[in-house]
Amino acid sequence: MKEYIEERAISIANYIIDSNATVRQTAKNFGVSKSTVHMVVTK
Repeated sequence: MKEYIEERAISIANYIIDSNATVRQTAKNFGVSKSTVHMVVTK
């Protein structure tokens, strides 16, 4: 996995854990789609 993708995955995961955010809230915060958030977190 490319380094920037891994860093984004960690950032998104930490955000979800720290703020107890939903996928929709996370997507809005990071400026990506819900599908992207789901893909990043599950892989």
